[in-house]
Amino acid sequence: MNNFPKYFITLFCWAAVVYPLWIRFSSVRWHTQTLAHDLFPFFGMIAFSLLWLHALAGVFEPWLKKHIQFDRFVTITASIILACLILHPLLLLVDFSFKIFDIYQAYNYLYLWLGICGWVLLITYDIGKFLKKKYNFFERHWQDILTISTIGFLLTFFHSLYMGSDLQSGLLRQVWLFYGITAILATIYTYGIKRFLINKS
Repeated sequence: MNNFPKYFITLFCWAAVVYPLWIRFSSVRWHTQTLAHDLFPFFGMIAFSLLWLHALAGVFEPWLKKHIQFDRFVTITASIILACLILHPLLLLVDFSFKIFDIYQAYNYLYLWLGICGWVLLITYDIGKFLKKKYNFFERHWQDILTISTIGFLLTFFHSLYMGSDLQSGLLRQVWLFYGITAILATIYTYGIKRFLINKS
């Protein structure tokens, strides 16, 4: 059996997540700010990178299922994403001693709200995943929930692109733009073209 695709997929996924973290780690001036301030962007980067992989996985799902344990990959990474979605804003609140109005004064109001709205829409995935085991409504509307959470993911792209201190210039900004553009294209295919072709057939 040819294991090259499996190794390639594994290496690709690790690189997609680790590279932004390495750039962030290299640029942080440790001990000049609070630890919460230094750490909270890492969790946003991890969440976004994994969500990007999810977006691509929707396009290549049939091929991926031939080479990796696809459902296990989605389950594990979804749990990591949820943890990061909790830790990212929580550490920001800790950094500001939970003084919410100080956060509004420190960051761009528009892009901060994009992040908040994106966060709420992303969390609908985890809420829906939990409730669909108990209520048929969430099972019937699961595809709608996936669409809503994907919109949240795209909102967080613009949030991070304009608020991330490491994303304002340099190679990492170009990588982030690549992530965002390909995520938008993948979303159009998965929730637009792919569904149309399935319904047509």
